[in-house]
Amino acid sequence: MNQKYIKENANDVVHHLEYNAERSHLIIPEYGRHLQKLIDQATEIEDAETRNKAAKYIIQVMGTLNPHLRDVPDFQHKLWDQLFIMSDFKLDVESPYPIPSREVLQLKPEVLKYPQNFPKYRYYGNNIKYMIDVANQWEEGEMKSALVKVIANHMKKSYLSWNKDTVKDDVIFEHLYELSGGKLNLLLSTEELINTSDLLRTNKRMSNKVSTGQPKIQNNKNNKGGKGKKYSNNNQKQ
Repeated sequence: MNQKYIKENANDVVHHLEYNAERSHLIIPEYGRHLQKLIDQATEIEDAETRNKAAKYIIQVMGTLNPHLRDVPDFQHKLWDQLFIMSDFKLDVESPYPIPSREVLQLKPEVLKYPQNFPKYRYYGNNIKYMIDVANQWEEGEMKSALVKVIANHMKKSYLSWNKDTVKDDVIFEHLYELSGGKLNLLLSTEELINTSDLLRTNKRMSNKVSTGQPKIQNNKNNKGGKGKKYSNNNQKQ
């Protein structure tokens, strides 16, 4: 009997099923398992010329799978790098680009510092802290006093923008003293900041300018469902 028509046992078929959990790990899953098998087979080719030809064919297949990236600069360079990465750096072929190394890929970027230096008073923002640092470097005089007053008024305005409540000038002076490291001291000063009502009025005016930039949806109660205007019976008789 021809082997082609031998009936297979269902238990044997289920026994030989492959599960993804039992298969090897895909280094770049976007290309699929078939391309990964092609790269593994090319790695095992002993002849150097045949191995180089197989690598070029695989590069063509990888480019076909990503046609939207063909116009991207250094697209071929990216494909060759991915080819070596997917081969676990075991593929020994001639590349038109520098071959990447495992050490370069495993390098970790430096930790970025969070720009917030005083999370206790976030409603003031980072610019206030920069202005305070600049004021600390200035020499004593009228210019520095004027700058400190501008900073204090801006702190009060920012405080009212987020807290929506009244605030005494002494609270702003204490925060200024703390953020400046004790160098800008207005705690015993008789200086008065801008009135709270004026600052609230300014904040409200600025918020209205922002809201007016958005289109308003007009609700026409007399024109529902795109129907025309209804006229009274008197108008119809005329």
